[in-house]
Amino acid sequence: MQDFLSNTVALSRLQFAVTAIFHMLWPVLTTGMGIYLVIIEGLWLKTRNLDYYHHARFWARLYVLNFGIGVATGLPMAFQFGLNWAPFSESVGDFFGTVLGFESTMAFMLEASFLGIMLFGWDRVPPLIHYLATILVAIGANLSTFWILSANSWLQTPAGGIFVDGKFVVQDYFAAIANPFMVNSFLHMFFATLETSMFVIGGISAWCILTGRQPQFFARSLQVILVVVMAVAPLQIFIGHLSAEQVSVHQPAKLAAMEALWETVPAQTPAAWSVVALPNDQAEKNDWELSIPGALSYILELKPQLDKPIQGLKQWAPVDRPRMVGLIYYSFRIMVAIGLFFAALMAITVVQWIRGKLSPETISQQKWLLRAWVFAAPLGYLAVETGWIVRCVGRQPWIVYGEMRTAESASNLPPGEILFSLTGLSAMYIVFLIATLYFGSRIIRNGPDLNLPAPRGSEASLWGNVTKHATDRRPADIAEVVEIKE
Repeated sequence: MQDFLSNTVALSRLQFAVTAIFHMLWPVLTTGMGIYLVIIEGLWLKTRNLDYYHHARFWARLYVLNFGIGVATGLPMAFQFGLNWAPFSESVGDFFGTVLGFESTMAFMLEASFLGIMLFGWDRVPPLIHYLATILVAIGANLSTFWILSANSWLQTPAGGIFVDGKFVVQDYFAAIANPFMVNSFLHMFFATLETSMFVIGGISAWCILTGRQPQFFARSLQVILVVVMAVAPLQIFIGHLSAEQVSVHQPAKLAAMEALWETVPAQTPAAWSVVALPNDQAEKNDWELSIPGALSYILELKPQLDKPIQGLKQWAPVDRPRMVGLIYYSFRIMVAIGLFFAALMAITVVQWIRGKLSPETISQQKWLLRAWVFAAPLGYLAVETGWIVRCVGRQPWIVYGEMRTAESASNLPPGEILFSLTGLSAMYIVFLIATLYFGSRIIRNGPDLNLPAPRGSEASLWGNVTKHATDRRPADIAEVVEIKE
């Protein structure tokens, strides 16, 4: 323990991990819920059903709460690149800093600029202008995901330039941005945020139905998100499979850690898939393992025998391969298990919907199903966090894969200073989390305002002059004076 507390690199890694794990809780929901708001407001414009309007107003309140705290929790992460990881920033900052700058100037500013219109513009702009603002807010949130995943994917598969005297020189910005991991990584994260958000909305809706809080309103929420999940859940499993195939090509040591595979499996032989194991890093073996013979061959190549060998961890020297194999191994399985559980819950719920069990009049009777949705609500966060653990811990000992080691990238700071900032940041994030749970629960318990009237002018024309249809909201005495003068 004493060695750890005096290890600058380990403490800097822990601090970044803590800030990243906490920060990710907020933008995951913001990114996916933005898509939901686009869908629900579009349904209102299409049908003019006030139920959809009330849904848009209610869920936007949770969106704003997450957006505001997400911004506050993200700032310390950016400062760490220059403070805790100065050698890394100096080496790759010309590209890495540019991409993060794109995220701020293009994505965050787009989202922040139109957020005010989305929140306060219902009675101030025509309906289609308001809808455009909602769309741009959602695009901004997902642009942030794109640029961050592009930057992180470049760390996984660096491309578009060369390292000269320890400094990355960009030769092709497009190739660097569109690196081999970028497309699948972005899609995997996009569907992850969307799926997580849908199950959070579904879980909240299920809880409100179980507790008798406006069950008809939340039954509609559950039906809308179910349609989205029907498309997203199978797509996420497919994209996840493609991502694993990419890992096997570009980062075979990470794949070996994901499967706790110590010995190389030769070509033209079946590869067993480990279901549960107890990896032992020091002994370079699994102390205990339960596996399915030949299953990994089908997972990777859809064949009973491998066309290409799967390299075991022993193929690399201990300093060149991931450590903490058990953490990587079980993080991967937790992520996969949650994805499969989501797909199964979606399928069961669809069956009940087809059977007519999800109507506003009967949905409250499906208590076991509603409890399952409540249970599923936080699981998406766990899947996202464990997925990032696999992605980043499995990349070690490299910060830029195959080019720059993590141990060479940390600033030479006194351990005491890092411990101080780590403690302060951890306390701050805990306060943010408690505040989110407190204010979020208040929003949920208060529920939607079903007496909220539709925006002025929305009955006439989507592009109509809002002020033309506005009622006179001036105090009575002022209105009388104006009328006398007129």
